Amino acid sequence: MTVTPANLDQVAGVVRSAGTMGYRMLSFQPAAFVGDERRWHGEYRNTTGDDVWAQIEAGAGTRIDYRVFEHGDVRCNRTAYGAFVGERWYPLLDGGDPRDLRVRDRFFAYLGATPFTGTPAVALATQLLRACLRHPTIASGSAGWLLRAVRRVGVGTLLSHRVHPVTLVMHQFMDAADVAPAWELMQRDVISEDPHLRTLLPLVERDRGAARNKVAR
Repeated sequence: MTVTPANLDQVAGVVRSAGTMGYRMLSFQPAAFVGDERRWHGEYRNTTGDDVWAQIEAGAGTRIDYRVFEHGDVRCNRTAYGAFVGERWYPLLDGGDPRDLRVRDRFFAYLGATPFTGTPAVALATQLLRACLRHPTIASGSAGWLLRAVRRVGVGTLLSHRVHPVTLVMHQFMDAADVAPAWELMQRDVISEDPHLRTLLPLVERDRGAARNKVAR
């Protein structure tokens, strides 16, 4: 859903209504202020990613920590994995609980290279069993996470409502002024030591690769 000043206040209602319709992802993008400026009416630049995310949270019925899983610069991409149970959305992992964050870190350390899609069920089960035997904390940590997740939602709520997995996403284009320093370094094949710029490099590399493919075609 493209978000403009005119429909910003509708985002929460869309999240609330569509969350239990069977959609697996709800994605919102503030309108990109590009092209002929005569086409743009209203204060588009005043609609920020924070404004959109606040509306997503209002529709989800809870605060949402988008830093549990980061896909590049959070000014460009914010993603949260979880599920609607009843009228409220619950996160897959609680960013305020160190135990949940350890589960995340173990997953990437021990299972990050595991192909969960496209792998036959028996082969996948065998890989998971081997990983658990090599790293017992996978099983114990996962069991602890499951117990905490049930407690957060509530047994009664789980028994009386269906679980609807829904990923919540906010994506917005970044201004050239923000990306320019990273782009310049990429052109020179220089890796910056500045963490702020390093988060932009994957985005710049992606755009550069897309441009090369376009030229090749």
